[in-house]
Amino acid sequence: MVEEKKDNYIVLARKYRPQNFNELLGQDALVKTITNAIKNNRLHHAYILTGIRGVGKTTTARIIAKALNCTGKDATAGATINPCGICENCKAISESRHIDVLELDAASRTGVDDIREILDGVRYRPTNGRYKVYVIDEVHMLSKSAFNALLKTLEEPPSHVIFIFATTEIRKVPITILSRCQRFDLQRLTIETLIEHFKNISKQENFNTEDEALHLIAKAADGSCRDGLSLLDQAISLGAGEVKTDIVKNMIGLADRGLIFDLFENLVNGKIDNVIANLNEQHRNGANPLTIIQDLINITHLLAKIKIVPEAINDASLSENEKDFCSRIAPNIAIATLSKIWQMLIKGLGELNIAPVQIDALEMILIRIAYSANLPSPAEILDGLKKNSNLTPCSESNTQEPSVIINTPEELINHLTNNKKMMLAYSIKNDISFIEFSNGFIKICISDKINNDILLSLQNTLLETTGQKWKIDVQKGVLGETIADKEKAKDVEEKKDVMDIPLVKAIFAEFKGAKIDTLTRKISQNNNDNTTESFFNDEPIYIEEDN
Repeated sequence: MVEEKKDNYIVLARKYRPQNFNELLGQDALVKTITNAIKNNRLHHAYILTGIRGVGKTTTARIIAKALNCTGKDATAGATINPCGICENCKAISESRHIDVLELDAASRTGVDDIREILDGVRYRPTNGRYKVYVIDEVHMLSKSAFNALLKTLEEPPSHVIFIFATTEIRKVPITILSRCQRFDLQRLTIETLIEHFKNISKQENFNTEDEALHLIAKAADGSCRDGLSLLDQAISLGAGEVKTDIVKNMIGLADRGLIFDLFENLVNGKIDNVIANLNEQHRNGANPLTIIQDLINITHLLAKIKIVPEAINDASLSENEKDFCSRIAPNIAIATLSKIWQMLIKGLGELNIAPVQIDALEMILIRIAYSANLPSPAEILDGLKKNSNLTPCSESNTQEPSVIINTPEELINHLTNNKKMMLAYSIKNDISFIEFSNGFIKICISDKINNDILLSLQNTLLETTGQKWKIDVQKGVLGETIADKEKAKDVEEKKDVMDIPLVKAIFAEFKGAKIDTLTRKISQNNNDNTTESFFNDEPIYIEEDN
């Protein structure tokens, strides 16, 4: 084994690895249980530690091994909850070279032969330590045969043997193994715990940090101390000994937090031009589209949480900017709106992952949200219908002055089209036949495609547009001629008239099999001078040749 030179740099994750239970962060339940077990001589013969990467599973296993084998400064002490760290056993375990503490990486040694090699040495007593400790990392990677070979020994090991398993995939470990172990679920480290840890390291390493930068690193670490320290190491190198907010944002691809808040505010207010401009600015500055949508999801969740539990705004993990934003926005946005935005963002996240150009996909997702964020919720629609229904008399104060006069179905369709109510206009045009249409009264026949929601939407639109409530009489029976049918018949008649013009006849005689595709100009033959007159506009007639 080649010794590392003393002047070689040791990364922070290794240099500040906990060496005893007091230094172990965020695992109070585990520390208390193991401490009491050592004090009362009630050690279990097998432990299994599970949790995400970087929360201290292997580190905990080594601390337990040191606590059981520590001999103290005078080499006479017994098992202790506070290993000295200076005796030969403690130093050997910390450096992974102790003869009685065997660490096996199950990811690379998965077979039954590897387990048999371990089990062959179980019956022999420890050489230098008090216990033989077998630490098997990523134990879920063992093969089925390897697990089966381990079962009997794991259930009744010799008194001098302790097994400690570590895994990030506890569900892949057979229940027969779990039932023979004492299980500990290591918790994610909180943002506050990580920030405090980073500050302590900063003082010892003597480099300058910004609180906002440490907050961003702690948040990006997602509960993993090792991930956080790796990011901190990278930030120190990038900032030449200083950890600055701007550097951290660029390093981990975060969008500017202030721009994200502005983006969300523009979204809920439906200001689509500001949304596009904000998004383009963030993208130019290097923000990742995936990170932007994840930030928007987090903001949506945060606002919903504060709406339900107002005390959550005092959470120490929130920055001052986040608190100011939430206190300003939360009172003015409904839970129903936040729920709708959440669903659309989650769906958009899936779309973003399969989109060929992510920034274009994100732009379309935000356009969709901006246009729909302020649409009324089902409850609000129902309340509006109740107020406008026949069962609820309209008060004079709610009566609106007519802003538009609608005399025909065609005028109604034009009004809906101009106001971008395309779906309602399409339904009225294609699935409703009008029997009577007068001021404040409509008698119609409808197709099976029309439901009550469309009729209610039509009634509300007429009320909002004309200022008076319209009565809609729906007749059952066969659907009569619709507006679309009338337009088609008119188009056919106009094409037939055009076909009688000598010039057009000559064209069709020349181009066999041709047909009129689109007619945007009506031409009439003048019998006196064989000239033509335009009655509509100056657009040409389009004739399509049938191949």
